[in-house]
Formats: sequence, structure tokens, C-alpha cells
Amino acid sequence: MIAIVVPAHDEERHLGACLRSLRRAARCPRLEGEDVLVVVALDCCTDGSHAVAVRWGALTVHVQARNVGLARAAGAQAALAAGARWLAFTDADSRVAPDWLSQQLAQRSDAVCGTVQVQDWREHPPGVRAAFEAGYRDADGHGHIHGANLGVSAHAYNGAGGFAPLACHEDVALVRALQAWGARIAWSAAPRVTTSARRSYRACEGFGATLERLALPSLHAMGAAA
Repeated sequence: MIAIVVPAHDEERHLGACLRSLRRAARCPRLEGEDVLVVVALDCCTDGSHAVAVRWGALTVHVQARNVGLARAAGAQAALAAGARWLAFTDADSRVAPDWLSQQLAQRSDAVCGTVQVQDWREHPPGVRAAFEAGYRDADGHGHIHGANLGVSAHAYNGAGGFAPLACHEDVALVRALQAWGARIAWSAAPRVTTSARRSYRACEGFGATLERLALPSLHAMGAAA
């Protein structure tokens, strides 16, 4: 069985689109009918995220931590307890391609680090998209680490010790632990994920924070021009 883990903190607005894309990916013919379990790790949710997850048939686990590392770990543990051989991770504000899972498995590695593309740049000032794309490599061998596009075998995940309870950079910490364990890691652009560039991001030092830092030079320039 394959499992997909999605951490969520008050993600009612985005979660449905994410789970819809996961359902399509779970039905990819290249998976040859293998069961796919979706686990939503609800972390301190006060909105309708739980109802959305249930409506889409996901298994839910609840944590009260406001800690994405702990949420991913709790979701992974539920997936492993259910018998998952492969763990795929994405975020509630992201959408995966229909062949996302099959492309991860096609890498024949212990772990797969994928790239992301941004859905909508309208919340950011001019220049942020160009600054991001100038420093981002969306190609095989890229070297980027995103919790929104990550896969790992159950064996390697357990061998590396799983996700640490970190409020940010938990994905980086896991990949570094996998490297120390000796995992074969594919840095592939084949598994495709589209993610949000929203400014009301959840992880304190995640993708959204990276875009905010890129926005600062543009904002300073706009202020000087005024």
C-alpha cells in the first residue's frame, strides 16, 4: 500500500482541491490498482478542515501542537501502522499531478525530492516571480527540498528516524537524516506539484517565508520610487 500524508492547520479553503488532486493521482493506471491511503494530520484546526477531509474519504489524525514536523510524523505513523510501504508527502495548499505517485515510484530510489511550481503570483509585488525563477532549478538534479513534494520508502523513513518535531525545516532535517543513513535519493523534476504563493503561509520558515524575503527588495524599491 502507498500512503499520502497531508498536514493541515485551518486549511478548509484549500484542502478540498488538494484532496481532489490526490484522488486522481491514486487512480493512475501505472499504479496497477495498488491501494492508496490518504492521511490528513489535523493540527490545531478550528475550521472545517476535518469535515473536508472526511468528505474526501481521508483518514484523519489529530494533534495539538502547531508544529508541522510533529503533524507530518503523526500522519506518517498512522500510515505505517496501516501497512504503507511508501510514504508520499504534500501540503494542503498544493495540488499534485495525476501521475505524481507513479513518477515518485518510477525513480526506484529510497526517497524522492521533487520540485514545485507556483499557482498564482498575484499576492506578491512585481519582481518576486523573476527573482524566484532566477534562483530556482526545475530540472533533474535540482537539490531543492520541499515538504510539498517528497516521497520516501517506509524502510528508509524508519531507518532515518522519521520527521523531527520541528516547527520549520522538518523536511530538510529528514532528507539530511536520510543522507546520513545512506539512502538513495532521486532529485527529480518528474513528480509535479503546484503550490500556493499565499502570503498567509503556515510554516514559519517555509516556502511562503522564502517568497516574502524575495519580496523585500521589490518593496524597498517601490517605497523609494514613491
